[in-house]
Amino acid sequence: MKNLIAILFIAALFLSCKNDSKSPVSDDDRQEEISNREVSGNFFYYTDAAVLQTKSELFGVIENEKAKELIKMAEPLKDIATDEVSVTLKVKVVKKPEFEEGWENRIEIIDIIKVSKVDQKDSDIIKLNQEIKNPEF
Repeated sequence: MKNLIAILFIAALFLSCKNDSKSPVSDDDRQEEISNREVSGNFFYYTDAAVLQTKSELFGVIENEKAKELIKMAEPLKDIATDEVSVTLKVKVVKKPEFEEGWENRIEIIDIIKVSKVDQKDSDIIKLNQEIKNPEF
């Protein structure tokens, strides 16, 4: 009988001492890294907003030294300030902080692989080339 009580006591002790590795969620956990990957798409930068559009996703671009380098590389390839450039980048994709505005997923540029001018005939952007002077109504 004493052996049975001792075994039950030891079993209860082991079951109650479960190691729970969960910790409270912090802001750093919310901005958890989704993946490091290579992406290709069209990069757009105007005033203080940088966006990368792939065939299936839109990303806000985190402005770091590599992003500033990309902006400088893109300038000579643009005809007007609102033009896009085609890019291939190695990036780290992260979720945006919960209470912050902007795109759901953001990218931090790790490496710039390729930057080229977007072929305007393949672009989905509509541009007005002529200014209307003295419209007749």
